[in-house]
Amino acid sequence: MSLLVVGSVALDSIRTPLGAVDQVLGGSATYASLAAGVYTTPRLVAVVGDDFPARHRRLLARRGVDLAGCVQAPGRTFRWQGRYGYDLNVAETLGVQLNVFQHFAPRLPDGWSATPHAFLGNIDPELQLRVRRQLARPRLVACDSMNFWIAGKRRQLLRVLKAVDLIFLNDAEARQLTGESHLGRVAQALIRCGPTLAVIKKGEHGALLASRDAYFTLPGFVVDDVHDPTGAGDSFAGGMLGYLARQRRLTWEGVKQGVIRGSAIASLTIEAFGTDRLAAATRPLVERRVAAYRRLCRWT
Repeated sequence: MSLLVVGSVALDSIRTPLGAVDQVLGGSATYASLAAGVYTTPRLVAVVGDDFPARHRRLLARRGVDLAGCVQAPGRTFRWQGRYGYDLNVAETLGVQLNVFQHFAPRLPDGWSATPHAFLGNIDPELQLRVRRQLARPRLVACDSMNFWIAGKRRQLLRVLKAVDLIFLNDAEARQLTGESHLGRVAQALIRCGPTLAVIKKGEHGALLASRDAYFTLPGFVVDDVHDPTGAGDSFAGGMLGYLARQRRLTWEGVKQGVIRGSAIASLTIEAFGTDRLAAATRPLVERRVAAYRRLCRWT
């Protein structure tokens, strides 16, 4: 079954201690769609400018992304400039040009309202709610957010949480939203807000999955050659949700396996700048990394 992905498509300029790239393909919805495409058919809802390179659209199409919901508007594509120091968990934003993304009004193409799975990427909570209202009886709806929306549109974000099944946040964002410090209490506070599942992303230290009565924690995969952490969190979410979209029914064990797949795909993403490594990911490659994950976590 397919996965609806709503969010940004961007042109990123990135600097890390290992190099720099200029105006490469990026954006939260881009990373999530490419990751989800390893396991399912992503349906991308986004906006790009008339300067968006045709080669990027061709790449997404080759990777199985349905682009019927990716509209082109007059103007320039959203751009982000960022820099990382030796602590690759911390990104410093050097510049943001919203351009056509400033007026993004997501609208689902005909027939897409019945898409059974959806990922509401890191966009204005009011837009997330607009998309959620367009969905008819979805099987699973997940969302992501960030500190900017937590601080500026908390009330609207809390309304989103009442309308979704799964929330993705990093540990700092989750603590900010809940006012709790210990991750177990943080996770339960998130679930009391509405979703039945919460995933707290911890960067290179892995992830915590929680339901009302169970936990699953996974360490980060040890990557020897990290080039660029941009998009790792969105790749994680897309990979996990893409895997879940393939399952006949949702179970706790299946969700745990989804977390493992999402983590494996994210670990591939960071091995190259931009989407280069992610765009070359295949299911056999990801499953080999899952097998390596098992060996990493085995202690007997």
